[in-house]
Amino acid sequence: MTHAGVSDVYRHRMPTNTSGRLAGRRILVTSADTYMGPAIAQLFRDEGADLVADTGDLIGPDEPRELIERCGELDAIVANLDLPAYGAGTVDIEDEPWLAGFDAMVHPLMRLVRAAAPRMIERGSGSIVAVTSSSPLRRMTPHAIAYVAARAAQNAYVRSAGHDLAKHGVRLNAIAQNFVANDTYYPPETLANPRFQERLQREVPARRIGRPEETAELALFLVGETSSFLFGQVISHDGGWS
Repeated sequence: MTHAGVSDVYRHRMPTNTSGRLAGRRILVTSADTYMGPAIAQLFRDEGADLVADTGDLIGPDEPRELIERCGELDAIVANLDLPAYGAGTVDIEDEPWLAGFDAMVHPLMRLVRAAAPRMIERGSGSIVAVTSSSPLRRMTPHAIAYVAARAAQNAYVRSAGHDLAKHGVRLNAIAQNFVANDTYYPPETLANPRFQERLQREVPARRIGRPEETAELALFLVGETSSFLFGQVISHDGGWS
């Protein structure tokens, strides 16, 4: 892939045909300025959503609840949470970076769901989509242990809580992705690196990087009514890597 090709893959493409698929739906996207937030927010706006694009980190214990209260009635939430991968072998993991992963990605997810679920349960409908990672679904290099543990906790939470909420008609699912272009994990300079390109060809069956708009389209499917029979699913989105 040439450098120009990398730039083209990385760019958030404008949809060529919008059809108002989210017209009249009020949707919250968290961390809308990082990870998959920009691509998801753009597509949702283009498709007519009444969008709340929040850019807070939601690390404070009360912040997720306060955000949900400010939003009012929500049809759907995309819990887009990230933290740059941090490396250490098993015996070198320190408390601070270990806890940071859970504070940034695991605890806010639980608190968002806990705050939003009662209204959705009362209404008998609603969709929450967590953008997580497929890194726990396949053994990764040892240096990523702490990061993978936090992502695994997210996925396990989605499975358990998603099955619990199903009886109320509330959907909680996850997009477990990897090898998708984004500022946090796969920025343009990484994609342009020849060593990364060799790894991509070697490890990813699709032999290419994922495009941000592909994640956005999957998120749109999961917040929409065409996915109304999906509950507690962790959907791999990584070009066949996992």
